[in-house]
Amino acid sequence: MGNLENEVIRLRALEPEDLESLYEWENNDLFWADGNSIAPYSRFVLRQYIEQQSLDIYSLKQLRLMIELKGERKPIGTIDLFDFDPYHSRAGVGILVDARYQSKGYATQALFLLCNYAFRLLKLHQLYCHVNERNEASIRLFQKAGFVECGCLKSWSKDENGWQDCLIFQKIADSKS
Repeated sequence: MGNLENEVIRLRALEPEDLESLYEWENNDLFWADGNSIAPYSRFVLRQYIEQQSLDIYSLKQLRLMIELKGERKPIGTIDLFDFDPYHSRAGVGILVDARYQSKGYATQALFLLCNYAFRLLKLHQLYCHVNERNEASIRLFQKAGFVECGCLKSWSKDENGWQDCLIFQKIADSKS
């Protein structure tokens, strides 16, 4: 088995066939509160994005992988490395799992696979993420994967309930990664 798969899921490159899944997820405003989007994406823009993903992480400074159920060959989400900094050997992490597949352990498996890839193959020193304080599921996910809370950005994000803090988590590579 490769570095980007286990018995249940596979992390793989984006394919043109992923356009409709990306269109659905990127345009679901329920996900916008925990990301940086506040406007929908067109199919045209997403098609260009998929085409651009053929470049490597050193060129784009980001890498988006589809989370796929191996048995069904069905995409169920995405996981990203972004703000890739080769000099400081770090990258941000983002993850999205379709609501129909949440709470089944897929996000945890995908995050463990991504960390393994980032630390062992890309030789990164650290990964980090920003999580809104009310996103308890994401906080648990990153803690379960060995990320440690290391800071807080006060009144960082606004949603329908007002301002909320953003927690910063990081995971430093070690011999167990």
